[in-house]
Amino acid sequence: MSHEHLDTTLFGEPEPQGQRRGRRQRPPRGKGRSLLVLVLALVLVGGAAATAFVLLKPVVAGVFGGGSTEAEDFPGPGDGEVPVTVKQGDTGESIATALKSAGVVKTRTAYLDASAADPQGSAKIQPGTYTLRKGMKAIDAFTALTDPANRTVARQTIPEGLWVSEVIARLSKATGAPLADYQAALKDPAALGLPPEAKGRAEGYLFPSSYEFDDKTPAASQLKQMVAKTLAELKKAGVEPQDYTRILTVASIIEGEVNGDADRAKVARVIENRLADPNGPTVGLLQMDSTVHYIEQKRGRAGTSDAARASSSPYNTYRVKGLPPGPINNPGAASIEAAAKPADGPWFFFVAVNPDTGETKFATTAAEHDRNVQEFNQWCSENKDKC
Repeated sequence: MSHEHLDTTLFGEPEPQGQRRGRRQRPPRGKGRSLLVLVLALVLVGGAAATAFVLLKPVVAGVFGGGSTEAEDFPGPGDGEVPVTVKQGDTGESIATALKSAGVVKTRTAYLDASAADPQGSAKIQPGTYTLRKGMKAIDAFTALTDPANRTVARQTIPEGLWVSEVIARLSKATGAPLADYQAALKDPAALGLPPEAKGRAEGYLFPSSYEFDDKTPAASQLKQMVAKTLAELKKAGVEPQDYTRILTVASIIEGEVNGDADRAKVARVIENRLADPNGPTVGLLQMDSTVHYIEQKRGRAGTSDAARASSSPYNTYRVKGLPPGPINNPGAASIEAAAKPADGPWFFFVAVNPDTGETKFATTAAEHDRNVQEFNQWCSENKDKC
């Protein structure tokens, strides 16, 4: 656009070039009036924008978490007691909403400002129920949520080596969820995340640990979390998916036979040595008391009876060669690790010569093992109520 065209557009028609030379230039009559109109328009627009900013600032801040002011926050310290629950997966936004709804903080913005100022503190907030006050200063509410001492949760500890029937009975008692809910959940293995290798059976896949379940956590969700932890442990131990059930089966036998962690990898080697040599001292039989206990679903005694060892169950490793059809309990991380990485050694036998202390002796020959068994029998004669 030329200079002349610009003059025309903003200030009206220009004078002819010939008339502009040789005399004093005066602005066209419309030029001053146009400038005045333009200035007034800018003033009006700027004034409207400033007014809108003042009026809308609180709304914008509430939506986008802008800087909080005293008008947006309680002075604190607050009073009374208010339970606020932080759920698994809750974001800062959802926590802010819960706090405002409970009357703990005055605005979401005040809490979000406090949270944004301390990202490391925000990461410390864990699911659970927190007892707070109504009318707290946002920073005080945030600080309370970052302190584990203010957190109350329903915690259930599932020990290593329990059978599925025992696991769900404990969970039902702890959470108040009906036992039937767990039994129904077990009938949908795909929903629990069980891999195809499990063949629909949860035994071995319910990882023993401490869990934070409450009466609002569905039974299926509880079992799904336990399955997920078992799969994570198998991956951590370097186990391939096609070997999941085999390793868990070995691990469950280890869990049922051993008390001390130091012996687990050695027991794993005994199992593998027996499986690898069908013509060896045990002719391929594992001969594990724990598998017989699983058949009987009885605990509390060392050893097994002649009648129990005569069972025709495929889990009876005194009569059936090789591994049982699947895990016989739910093993922990130490047994999974031992099953995945057995110790090196020639042992074919082991026996807990003192079940109270867990002292276990290993042997390569039957004669050596017989001597160790005599020690166990001596212990039994002194502890008849335990054998």
